[in-house]
Amino acid sequence: MNICMVGYGMMGLSHSESLLRPEAGNDVVLHTAVGRRAEAVEAFAKRLGYRHWTTSLDDALADPAIDAVILATPSEQHEAQALACFAAGKHVLIEIPIAMSLAGAERVVAAGEKAGVVWGLCHPMRFRHERVALRERVAAGEEHIRHIAGRFCFKRLTNMGATGYMRSWTDNLLWHHFCHIVDLGMFLFEFDPIRRVQGYLGPLHPVTGVPMEAVVLAETEDGRTVLVNGSYHAQYRYQDKLIVTDRETYFFDSVTATLRTSEGVVPMASEQVQFGRVTCDFLAAVRERRPPLAAGPTVLPAMRVLQAVQDDWDARWGAQSIPGRPLM
Repeated sequence: MNICMVGYGMMGLSHSESLLRPEAGNDVVLHTAVGRRAEAVEAFAKRLGYRHWTTSLDDALADPAIDAVILATPSEQHEAQALACFAAGKHVLIEIPIAMSLAGAERVVAAGEKAGVVWGLCHPMRFRHERVALRERVAAGEEHIRHIAGRFCFKRLTNMGATGYMRSWTDNLLWHHFCHIVDLGMFLFEFDPIRRVQGYLGPLHPVTGVPMEAVVLAETEDGRTVLVNGSYHAQYRYQDKLIVTDRETYFFDSVTATLRTSEGVVPMASEQVQFGRVTCDFLAAVRERRPPLAAGPTVLPAMRVLQAVQDDWDARWGAQSIPGRPLM
C-alpha cells in the first residue's frame, strides 16, 4: 500500500513513525512526502525513508501508484485538500478537524461518500483502550455516562509548534482543540440528539488575531453534558478529560499519561500510541474496505456543536476571516 504524507510537521512525523511500526503491516510503503518548502520536505522525506518528495499535492495525486493519502496539514487546508483527494480517487485519512465550518464538513462528507473510497478522521480520543472498554460497557447497559469535561490550555502567543518549528499558520482553539473533546462526548453518548448548546469565544487578540479563550457546553436530550474550556494564555500546558458515570469517575491526564479512578492512579499509553492506533485502523479499513472507527459522517454531530458557538460569535463580532480560519 503506497502512502502519500501531506505535511511534515508534528502530525506528519507522528503518522510517519506509526507507518514504520510492525503493526502497520508489511505491505506499507512510504511512497511520497508533500510539503510547502522544498528543502524542508526533502529533508523530511530522506529522514523518514519516503521514496519521493514534492511541493505539489496535485502532482502527487496524479500519480497512479499512490493508494492512500494522509493529510497532516494546517486545519484550514483540510477541506480543499480532502476534496482534491476524493476527486483523484484516493483513500484519505484527514487530521482533525475535517473542516473549519459545519458547511465545509458537510461538503467533505458528501464528496467522500460519493467518491466510494475509504476515508476517515484522526480523532485519537476515540481510540484510547480505557475509553473503548467504557463504551462497550455503556452499550451493554452496564454503565451510564452522566458528564464529560475537558480542558486544553497552552501558551500560544507565537506560532511555535510542539516540535519547536515556527509555523506558517495559526491554530484555532475552538475548531481544532475543542473538536477533540466535543467529538469524544458525541461518540460516547452514542450520538444522542443535542438539546442545547451554550458557549463563549473570546475577542480577537491584538497580537495573534484569534480568540484566545473559549468555553463550550452541550446538553443531550436526556440531560447528559459535555463541557470544554481552554486558553492559549496559559503559562504551562495542561490537558485533561473527566468522565463521570453512575459507577465511577475517570480522570485522564494527558500531560502525565495517567488515569485516576476511585481505585487509584495507573499509567496510560502515550499520545503517540493513540495516533498510531488511528493510523493502523485506517490502514486496516483500506485493506478490508470498511469504514474506520472515526468514519467521516460520524464527526458531523461535533461540528454542529462547534458551529453553534461560532454562529454566536459571528452574531456578536461579525462574521470575518481571521488567521487560520478564512471566511468561506
